[in-house]
Amino acid sequence: MKVIVFDLGGTLMEFENMPPSWVDYYRQGFENTAKSLNDGISDKDIDLSAEIMKSYNPRVNYREIEYTPEFIFEKCLKHWQSNIELEKAIKIFFDGINPKTVIYSDSIDMLKYLKSDGYSICALTDIPSAMPDNYFKEKIPELLNHIDFYVSSQSCGYRKPNIKGIEIIAEKYNVEPGDLIFVGDEEKDKRLANKIGCEFYLIDRKGKNKNADIHNMTDLLNKLDKRH
Repeated sequence: MKVIVFDLGGTLMEFENMPPSWVDYYRQGFENTAKSLNDGISDKDIDLSAEIMKSYNPRVNYREIEYTPEFIFEKCLKHWQSNIELEKAIKIFFDGINPKTVIYSDSIDMLKYLKSDGYSICALTDIPSAMPDNYFKEKIPELLNHIDFYVSSQSCGYRKPNIKGIEIIAEKYNVEPGDLIFVGDEEKDKRLANKIGCEFYLIDRKGKNKNADIHNMTDLLNKLDKRH
């Protein structure tokens, strides 16, 4: 059984022009939510919501446990004195940020090739803080069409480098975690791989990390070919 696991953001796709941390866009999202409500939400209310959201960002305050979007937004909107439905507010918030996805040009072809070569293809991704799983998945249908098994921080309840998500994948395919091949673009991906002792390739799409193993899917293919 050949099982390869890909991180998504920065590995197979990205949110166009968005930094790793979205804290600078939180106010924009809450402004859009307040405007949609037209309910007298003050600038002070919006600022406080943005600060609360920031406090739950794992790049600001490290955490591995994943909170549901509903949990975080309930905290962020509690002081608004409004009856808005959380599910509606969450969608309005992220629509206000308007994240646009870009699938890297070599990603789909590589997934097709790996599939034809007998690999089972999995995704293990940390979703942007407080973003619903379904909202994220709606942004990447082209990728999901070529992924056999998808695990996210929302679906498994933990963020990398916690090993819970990779354990779920290993159990799904009845293999040892150390038998997986993992491809990711961040140090937390490497730390996760080191914890379970699996083969790992650090990808750097931007050409900024001198310690990267690969820079594109052609590099990955060359690495995989050398294993045989």
